[in-house]
Amino acid sequence: MAIADDLKKTLTDPTPLYFAAGTADLAVQQAKKVPGLIEQLRAEAPGRIEAVRNTDPKVVQEKAKEAQEAVSAKVAEVLGSIDPKKLGETAQDLALRGVGVAAEYAVKAKEAYDKVAEHGEQAVRAWRGEVAEEIVDIAVVVEPETEAGTEAGTEGEVAAEPATAEQAPAKKPAARKATAKKAAAASADES
Repeated sequence: MAIADDLKKTLTDPTPLYFAAGTADLAVQQAKKVPGLIEQLRAEAPGRIEAVRNTDPKVVQEKAKEAQEAVSAKVAEVLGSIDPKKLGETAQDLALRGVGVAAEYAVKAKEAYDKVAEHGEQAVRAWRGEVAEEIVDIAVVVEPETEAGTEAGTEGEVAAEPATAEQAPAKKPAARKATAKKAAAASADES
């Protein structure tokens, strides 16, 4: 039964979906910064190109040769000072530290995952709120036509059918429209 419970919990957990929504929302926020970065690059590009053109290739070669010599000297120094016994102890110490660092990074990754998922949940709530407001606006616009259709139906233009279980869901939109109308009236009163 534990496997079934774990599977059910995994399949009903909305956190991965919120993580995806949060990632998408953060990507959109970062994408909005791109035009500014492009303008910055356009402004800086001529100066950087000119600096490269004015650089003497001989100076660059000399600096590269100096860097190579310094690295070679450091490598020779390190290799000359290696003690095999001490190396084993150091390797063991580093392995233990590595486990600790890996655990720390796992905790940080989980915290970051939860943070993005929380951002995604807030983004989804905001998106749903915007959609709900749009639905209320549409319902207010559509409602007068619905009332006219209802009045026509009461005059006998539409044959009355007995209420069945299949027609019960049809009554819900009318209730939603009435709620939308009340919400629109309330927001109009607040204005």
